[in-house]
Amino acid sequence: MKADIGVTGLAVMGANLARNFARHGYTVALHNRSRARTDALVAEHGEDGTFIPTETLAELVESLATPRRVLLMVQAGRPVDDVIDQLVPLLEAGDIVIDAGNSHYEDTRRREAALAAKDLHFVGIGVSGGEEGALNGPAIMPGGPRESYEALGPLLEDISAKYEGDPCCAWIGTDGAGHFVKMVHNGIEYADMQVIGEAYDLLRSVGGVEPAEQAVIFEQWNRTELRSYLIEITADVLSQVDVATGQPMVDVIVDEAGQKGTGRWTAISGLDLGAPVAAIAESVFARSLSSQTAARSTAREVLGAGADDVSAPQELQDRDHEAFVEDVRLALYASKLVSYAQGLDMLSAAAAQYGWSLDLGTIASLWRNGCIIRADLLDTIMKAYGGRDTSRHPEPGTLAEGQPLNLLFAPEFSQALAAAVPAWRRVVAAAVSAGVPVPVFSSALAYYDGLRRDRLPAALTQGLRDYFGAHTYRRVDREGTFHTLWSGDRSEISA
Repeated sequence: MKADIGVTGLAVMGANLARNFARHGYTVALHNRSRARTDALVAEHGEDGTFIPTETLAELVESLATPRRVLLMVQAGRPVDDVIDQLVPLLEAGDIVIDAGNSHYEDTRRREAALAAKDLHFVGIGVSGGEEGALNGPAIMPGGPRESYEALGPLLEDISAKYEGDPCCAWIGTDGAGHFVKMVHNGIEYADMQVIGEAYDLLRSVGGVEPAEQAVIFEQWNRTELRSYLIEITADVLSQVDVATGQPMVDVIVDEAGQKGTGRWTAISGLDLGAPVAAIAESVFARSLSSQTAARSTAREVLGAGADDVSAPQELQDRDHEAFVEDVRLALYASKLVSYAQGLDMLSAAAAQYGWSLDLGTIASLWRNGCIIRADLLDTIMKAYGGRDTSRHPEPGTLAEGQPLNLLFAPEFSQALAAAVPAWRRVVAAAVSAGVPVPVFSSALAYYDGLRRDRLPAALTQGLRDYFGAHTYRRVDREGTFHTLWSGDRSEISA
């Protein structure tokens, strides 16, 4: 008997993916550096389906039907290269190596090119949904050669989450496109969690709403356009009471947020691409600031502890409690929209840079279930980009016909933002007046205002650059590039 797919790396994610394949009727060959994990998986979950345990990578490869499909779930970085180096001599032309970890897309592009030179397929796939998703149906974002999807796609679509019958899996694009899209997904996830945290802080610090009451508010919000997995679990976390102290669980958790790097990669890639993903970057910086415990402790002594003793704006004081809660909800929704808009805009920039044919409607459809940012909003986003069409692959760096240049330009979202703006401004003003940091609320609002502004101060910036570095500038009244002789007679010359 030959296996349909092999999985090497049987920590929780790898083991759960292997079990997911087996539950869908596929024979799965298993390998792990430590044989004990292989034996434990078969002993504990053998009823999930048919497994073939193997001792070595050579045995794993020998147990597979052709074209061989070997899925790696090992630590990103050098360990992936090490396993590939061991696998390649064992494989034949047309075999497929799949990296399902959180690898950096540039590593995936490099690996795909190296294996293509050996007539092997390398597929980087983004897998979102955590341990539960890996077992019960994740969102899957495969990249790599288009032809490899013919042999691999049906398996991935079978084990993926489903939304109204559609698999949350589709071919994304060549080489590193799958891992890039997963990276951007995670960047949006960072921003999504940060704006939820800012809403929580505002409700408590400015509105005086304690966690138990906030749990009820978030449950109510989860029945609005904010309905999503993250809003749902926020209500659960805020309702939890610590058994040992009787305090809200959120009060006994150290306020220091960790990160594994994908949000940071998104911010860095945004800078490299010239894509203004400020909301995502600010969410990364917020986590970094939370981790500077020594500096924060000193700041409380030197700069003063807690929020400033400043009254909220009179406009806010004149509004009742329910109105303030609704203002925060609208500001949260608007900031969330901007986070998605920036992430999708970054995908368009990457497509132009790397020659990927990315369809934003299809990508949004993959995130509707199985992943951490799954939300009702994504169905609306998908429809704003012309729906799900896995056969639609626009020219690299372009949008399909009828798709909005920016998510915020879609009528359903531009109208929602226009309705939310007054509340959004009140909330940001209240936060600034009370000394409550809202980096994503405020940067998202600045992005929205910057997009709409007739003239930006970049004109002065360009004038300064020309003054000290002769970087030149363009004019609004005629074509060409110009330079002013600032240290001379200040005449203007054509550059």
